[in-house]
Parts: sequence; structure tokens; C-alpha cells
Amino acid sequence: KHPRPQWFTDTEASNLVEKGLGIIDWASTDQGVEPDLVIASAGSEPTLESLAAISILHKSLPDLKIRFINVVDLLKLKKDDPRGLSDAEFDMYFTKNKPVIFAYHGYDDLIKDIFFDRHNHNVHVHGYREEGDITTPFDMRVRNELDRFHLVKEAILDVSSIAEKGAHLDQQMDDILQKHHDFIREEGTDLPEVEQWQWEPLR
Repeated sequence: KHPRPQWFTDTEASNLVEKGLGIIDWASTDQGVEPDLVIASAGSEPTLESLAAISILHKSLPDLKIRFINVVDLLKLKKDDPRGLSDAEFDMYFTKNKPVIFAYHGYDDLIKDIFFDRHNHNVHVHGYREEGDITTPFDMRVRNELDRFHLVKEAILDVSSIAEKGAHLDQQMDDILQKHHDFIREEGTDLPEVEQWQWEPLR
């Protein structure tokens, strides 16, 4: 097992546990206004990949307004659960119609069902699609399109206002996915830029 990065301060972590989810300010660029895109994650690897995707998006498309939400209790999202958020609260987090990319360490259907009962149906789930094989940890995510590069491609696809500006970045993501594909077959390990990736403050 790799040591897992500790993303959240004690205060943030206890808030997340208490509320079941939270907007992570230091990984968001929406400055409290309506975002262009919501990226949500549940689980440690999806959180790592979401943060890496946000970092790539922000470097290439600094005007893109991203809101990052971390979810620790999925039942909070369910409309019919006694603990579930009201529609108004849900919309406050996820907006009524902006694209939501949800990176999740489970099967897509659960998240799709949750959003089906809510106002915002503009959700794109990246979860496990049963592409299991003996391979590297990162390659497992690539096969399930739960990696940072596929999340960036999804963002470019979902936010129409960045389609033109994002075309070059989309191509870069394809190139690095090809590079990853070749590298793990030759070396048997993940790309150094993936293995050694570290979060850099957005501003």
C-alpha cells in the first residue's frame, strides 16, 4: 500500500465527517459564485485524481470556474434518506444545471440514481466499470476512466464555453494517455509524473 496523502486539515476533516460532504475552498476556483463546473469525489483515489485534474485544468484554463466537493457520506445525497439534503441544500452544493463530474470508488449506477431524484441531471459519473486485470494502480484507474486525464477530457467535453480553448488540452491528454500506455508496458510501473505528482496551490 502506498502512503495516502492527507489532504484535509483536522478542522476540514471533522467538518466533512459532521456534514457528510463539503466544498473544498483551496481546490475550488469559483470564489463563491456559480461555477462553470462541479467536480465531486468520494473515496481516496477518486479524490487524488480529481485534485490532479483540477490542477491540470487550472493551469491550462485559468478562467474556468471550478467548484470541488468532497463527499464522505453518500446517504447525505439521497433524497429519500432521513439524513439526506433538502433539494435547496443539494442545489446549493451541486447547482441546478451545471455539469457535475463525479469521481467515485464504486459503480456508476448508485450516483446516477441519486441525481435522478434531484434537479441537476447533468452528471457524468466516473466509477468502476469492472475493467480488472493485473496491472499498475494508476492503470486500473485509466481503464475505468477514473484517472486525472480522462477527468480533464470529460470537463472539456461538458463545458461548452471551453470547447475551443480546450481542444489543445484534450489532445495533450490523449498524448499522455498514449505515453502512459506505452510506458507501463515497457517499464511495468506508472509514469514518474503520476507517481511523484504533488498538489500545488491554485493561487
